Amino acid sequence: MKTKEKNSRSDRSPRSDKKSSSNSKSVPQTEFAALGLSPKVLAQLDNIGYQTPSPIQKKFIPIALTGRDVTGQAQTGTGKTAAFGLPILEQMDLRLPGQQALILTPTRELSEQVANELERLGPNTLKLAVCVGGRPIRKQIQSLEQGAQIVVGTPGRVIDLLFRKELNLDQVKFVVLDEADRMLDIGFRPDIEKIMKRCPTERQTLLLSATMSDEVERLAKRFMNEPERIDLSEKDVANKAIQQYYISVDADRKISLLAKLLLMERPQQVLVFTRTKRGAERLHKTFAKKLKNISVIHGDLPQPKRDRVIKDFRSGKTRMLIATDVVGRGIDISGISHIINYDVPEFCDDYVHRIGRAGRLSSVGKGQAFTFVTREQGPQLTEIEKRINMLIEKYEIGDYNPIRPRPPKNY
Repeated sequence: MKTKEKNSRSDRSPRSDKKSSSNSKSVPQTEFAALGLSPKVLAQLDNIGYQTPSPIQKKFIPIALTGRDVTGQAQTGTGKTAAFGLPILEQMDLRLPGQQALILTPTRELSEQVANELERLGPNTLKLAVCVGGRPIRKQIQSLEQGAQIVVGTPGRVIDLLFRKELNLDQVKFVVLDEADRMLDIGFRPDIEKIMKRCPTERQTLLLSATMSDEVERLAKRFMNEPERIDLSEKDVANKAIQQYYISVDADRKISLLAKLLLMERPQQVLVFTRTKRGAERLHKTFAKKLKNISVIHGDLPQPKRDRVIKDFRSGKTRMLIATDVVGRGIDISGISHIINYDVPEFCDDYVHRIGRAGRLSSVGKGQAFTFVTREQGPQLTEIEKRINMLIEKYEIGDYNPIRPRPPKNY
């Protein structure tokens, strides 16, 4: 069943009663003031140091404030949480308890990150519940019982709470599908569909995605009402901010290549991606013998351990983190200067997500991304270059050659 009833909120401005001429003089005169936000929200943005909206915020916020459904294509790390969060905070009735907004994300870490950002953007009275697996469900139920107004969570735990009848979506007015492409990649489509069918048809739906694949387009068509599309693709956002290189390497020389690269680059903080959990553990075991301040994170680690790893990386205590793609999206840390794709990602879109971790909005400067490519993986590199619409530059490491010369052929 398609939920595409006409959105009656699109013809009105939900914020007109929040603005008054009496306090207009005190409105901070930042670029956010031109987006249609209320004086109270502008004051909070000024208080936390938000002065200049990012490209996705400039385009997304004014449309979302009208109550229309919106899809936004922009890479992670470009300010998407504020892009969808500020319009929701403006339109919510913060005097009322109970679930008014539902935000779905692909990972626990990203859910917690989104919730933390919303707490910064919203008033002190805002009540949030983070509903994710790997956390005590009793505490999440208590947050819901205490009147959480915004629920941020992963589809699996949200489904669990719905089946337990601990979560009620009958009054939800806003639904956000954050990093929709990743949620579909890791198999959440059935859960998303079940959840969307439990939400009122009279709602505003916002969808954010780094890529707009055919599957994401189908999802939007089924559950959104004639959405306005904002397209800030990687060629406009990511590629200009990140210096990208590839290094040809034999598979059995990747470890020595990584060691050489770290010595040459001496990154402030580096995130190393592997394709598998086992590969991440092997690489960590090898380098932990030689380096301090190194850690590993993947889906098999217990949640408390994953939390400590992210906390140490965010604080700068850990300088090198080895990660798999599943948890990589929950790592939003401004100090990451280098991304190393120790393994070429299985999908081109995963490359886009990986390199988006360097050169963030508040980062130390222009990030760098290196991808290790074996002879057999040349076609995969070509596909990545097609995806990002640019040629990746080859990187040479002095007199070290990570490729063995091929023996001469006998004719």
